[in-house]
Amino acid sequence: MMQSLFISFEGIDGCGKSTQVKMLMNRFEKESITALLVREPGGTQISEEIRDVLLKNRNDKMAERTEALLMTASRAQLTKDIIIPNLESGTVVVADRFKDSTLAYQGGGRGLDLNYLVKLNDFATYELDPDITFFIDVTADEGNRRRNSGISDRIEKAGIDFQHIVREQYIKLAHMYDQRFVTIDGTLSPENIHKTIWTTIQNRKNS
Repeated sequence: MMQSLFISFEGIDGCGKSTQVKMLMNRFEKESITALLVREPGGTQISEEIRDVLLKNRNDKMAERTEALLMTASRAQLTKDIIIPNLESGTVVVADRFKDSTLAYQGGGRGLDLNYLVKLNDFATYELDPDITFFIDVTADEGNRRRNSGISDRIEKAGIDFQHIVREQYIKLAHMYDQRFVTIDGTLSPENIHKTIWTTIQNRKNS
C-alpha cells in the first residue's frame, strides 16, 4: 500500500505532460494503487464553469489580473472539494497542473508580481503544496511543433514568445522549489520519462 501522495505535472503547452499523466495513472492501476487524477483549471462543476470562461476564445481581451484570480478561484474549489478530502482518505492525487502553473503563466507570461501570486496561491490552496512536481521541459519551439495540428484555446494562442517566457519562469521555479521539483528532459522517449517518474515516486515512498 502506498501512503497518500500529492503529485503535480507542469510544463509549457505541448511538453508531453498529459501523456505522462496517463502513463502514470495506468501504472497505478496496474499496481493496484488507488489514485485520482485532477486537471486544472477544472475538476468540479464550479471549476469547470470557470475553465470555460478562462479558455474560451473571445473578441475582448481578458485582463491579466482577472486571469490570475479566475485560475486561483478554480483551484481553490478543486482543492477544498476534491484534493484535500482524497489526500486525507489516503488516496494518491495526481494533478495535471497546479499552483506552479499560475506562477509560470501569470507570473512569467503575464508579468504579474510573483510574490503576490505566491500568497494568492497559498490562500487558494489552503497552503497545500505537492509532494513531488514533475516539470517536463521542452523548448517553446518543440512545444509549438508538437501541438501545431491542434485547436488552440485562448491561452495557447498567446504565441511562441509567450511560451518561451513561461518556460524560463518554470526553470526559475525549479530552482526556487528544488526540494519538490524534478526536472525531466521532455525530448526523451515517453518510456524513459515514465521510468524516471516511477523511480522517483518509488524512492519517495521508501524514504
